[in-house]
Amino acid sequence: MIEQELAAPSETGARPVPKFDSKVDRLRPTYGFDDVSLAPGLETIEPNDVELGQTFCGIELAIPILAAAMDAVVDPGFAGALARLGGLAVLNLEGVQARYEDPGSILERIAGAADEEIQAVLSEAYAVPVREDLVALRIQQIHDAGSKAAVSATPAAARRWGPFCAEHGAELFLVQSQVSSARHLATDYDPLSLDEFTRFMPIPVAVGNTTNAEAAYLLMEQGAAAVFVGVGPGAACTTREVLGIGVPQVTAVADVAAARDSYLRETGRYVPVVADGGMRRGGELAKAIAAGADALMLGSPLARAAEAPGRGVNWGMAAPSPVLPRGTRIKVGIAGSLEKILFGPATVSDGSQNLVGALRQSMAALGARTLRDMQAAELVYAPAIQTEGKSWQGRGR
Repeated sequence: MIEQELAAPSETGARPVPKFDSKVDRLRPTYGFDDVSLAPGLETIEPNDVELGQTFCGIELAIPILAAAMDAVVDPGFAGALARLGGLAVLNLEGVQARYEDPGSILERIAGAADEEIQAVLSEAYAVPVREDLVALRIQQIHDAGSKAAVSATPAAARRWGPFCAEHGAELFLVQSQVSSARHLATDYDPLSLDEFTRFMPIPVAVGNTTNAEAAYLLMEQGAAAVFVGVGPGAACTTREVLGIGVPQVTAVADVAAARDSYLRETGRYVPVVADGGMRRGGELAKAIAAGADALMLGSPLARAAEAPGRGVNWGMAAPSPVLPRGTRIKVGIAGSLEKILFGPATVSDGSQNLVGALRQSMAALGARTLRDMQAAELVYAPAIQTEGKSWQGRGR
């Protein structure tokens, strides 16, 4: 916007020009995990005294870890393995588990495809229709594996699969898209009304993903049981590169957590906030909780588990556009068992193993007995935190 006030005439008599207001002058500072650090306080406690449990959307969790609804991460067997360790896996209802009776062969093909062929292989794999009988079967298999059934679908498919999954015993339904908003406009179909959907669904409905406080508040008003935060931070996600959209996770989580706290004060209802993506190391899990998250959704770090179906690779969730990449396939390798990744013992020094142990130790060092206590820990702007005094480490890696 150009301001109306004109600059004073110069002594040379040159014509005055208006003042200009550039959008760049109003850029808001935002922060990712590498930009901040956790500041110690006055107290410390014993790590064994740290309590990581919570009730999340009616489901008891011993650790604040959710597995992302990605085909390389979650199948019924993995859901059972994570449940035994205290977490919760989310199954992608529009993925290969719901399209193929035996998804093993297609998973093998995706893992082994040449780089120049992978986009075509993924497009072909997801062209097969989703089957009702397989959706019902996977929910039953998740229960048989010893886990509650949490399932995920895009908004366009939620109206079809929400009631079906509730009828077949699912305990949590996640409506997940690249960017979730309280108001979606479309000309080709009738958009999902979240307010109506949450009212007639007999099970909790979580919603993601957003990075905006006001949007999160409106989603809570419309009945969201939890709000997932993160647009494009995942290692296999291409949203930031292809669409240019995203907000660094520390800022995004903190903004949505502020909306949660305001909503709690206004209504008395607590809506958990889930940091979804961008976390690879234990320190980043700790920073996400300190930024305000209640739970953490991990994708690629868990795709490295021997129990994961991805065979050492991971790829993005299905994108609604048939003419843009469906995320990218990345090679993550197999780092060991799921228990080793979450609880150790760690055999590497980069923080990518014993994630829960690192979170517990960080909370203990900050005197945070509970997750809510950890949300009160001090975050400081610390761009030098990754490099200060670490030159020898860099040479050794």
